[in-house]
Formats: sequence, structure tokens, C-alpha cells
Amino acid sequence: MTKIMKIHTVALFAVLFSGNIFAVSIVYNGFKCQNTVNSNDATPAAIQTQSRFEVIEDVGDGVFRLKLTGGLPRFTDNSPTVCIDSDTALGFSGIGEVDVMPRQLNAIDATAYYNGQDLMITVNSINSDLSSGRSTFSRFTTSLVFPISNTLILKQDSQSSSFKLKKIIHNRGFVHTSGATNSTIPFFETVLPSFGDSGQDKPIILTPGSAIQYVFE
Repeated sequence: MTKIMKIHTVALFAVLFSGNIFAVSIVYNGFKCQNTVNSNDATPAAIQTQSRFEVIEDVGDGVFRLKLTGGLPRFTDNSPTVCIDSDTALGFSGIGEVDVMPRQLNAIDATAYYNGQDLMITVNSINSDLSSGRSTFSRFTTSLVFPISNTLILKQDSQSSSFKLKKIIHNRGFVHTSGATNSTIPFFETVLPSFGDSGQDKPIILTPGSAIQYVFE
């Protein structure tokens, strides 16, 4: 990449003027996922949507704060089928005393590093099935809570002024508490830093089987 092209791309990312940021976005156009929860099901629904990263701050040294809306591409390793996951990728947020119930987010913060050619974006979310409750004999269970991290690795396509998604590193943890208020052992906590199809898995490294281009807008 030429020095002029590198400067041009950095300028596209964030233009600073009088202390204010005029943000630009990179966007992938696709379809919402038909199955909102199952990360192994990339079947698209007939609903168009966008995965959009908008620059909200240039931190310096190639680091940017971003806002993600729409969700993230979902696919299984080397599969050409892609949908955009708006549920688990954005997740939930809530404080009991304030919100009563966690609410589903329509945007979430992300952090990016850009070195003039490669772009790396990290997104962290928390998904929940909101299933907490109390049953007979003073038994209780919390919701199933899944901390989720996604790291996107993209490479700039200088011919089209876009970024091609090369890989996603996906990890999903698991937190759950159950118990009984009248028991000598009041509750049991399950905390797994990585949780997938077989109990405790390693983070998954996924390569798309078809081109996923994020273009400037």
C-alpha cells in the first residue's frame, strides 16, 4: 500500500475538526439470522439488515472507539452461508434497581486497531435467556447468562476501499446459579470461561467461505 493510500484510509476513518469527530462507518449488507440464538445456524431470514461499525473516537496510535449496530456476520467455518446476528452479538444490559429486567441493546461499543492495512475489531456482549424464577420448596434459578467475545480480523482491499473479513475469533462463556433458600448449601454457581457444544470448549476460529466486505459509508 502506498503512503498516500494509507493516509487516505486513516482520514476516512475519522476526521477531527475543532475537537469534534465527524464519524464515518464501514458497513456489511446482508440478512438477519432466522435462528436468533444458535450460533451454528447461519440460515438467513428474508429481512435485510446491516452490520455497521461507526467511528466515535480516534484514541491515537491506530486505536479507535466504534459503535456497532445491526449485529455481526454469523457463519460456520468455511461455509458460504452467512446471516447477521443481531441478538447475541449485541446482547443485553440492565441494572435490577433501575431497569427491573435487562433490555436488549440495539447498539454496543467496540474497539478497533488499524495499522494502515489490517483492521482488528473486538466486541464484547452479554446474552441472557431471561429465565430467572422461583419454584416450589424455595428453589430458585437465575437466567442463563452468556458472556460473548468476538474478534474480527479484516484486511484492507485497496482496489475497492473496503475491508474483507478474514477471520472471526468467537468465544462464549457461561454463568448460572441455582439453589434453595431452605438448604444448608444455599446455592450452586456454574462459571465456565468457554462454553459451547461440549461443555467446556476452546474459543472458535472461523473463516468465512464467501466474501464478506465492509465498505465505507
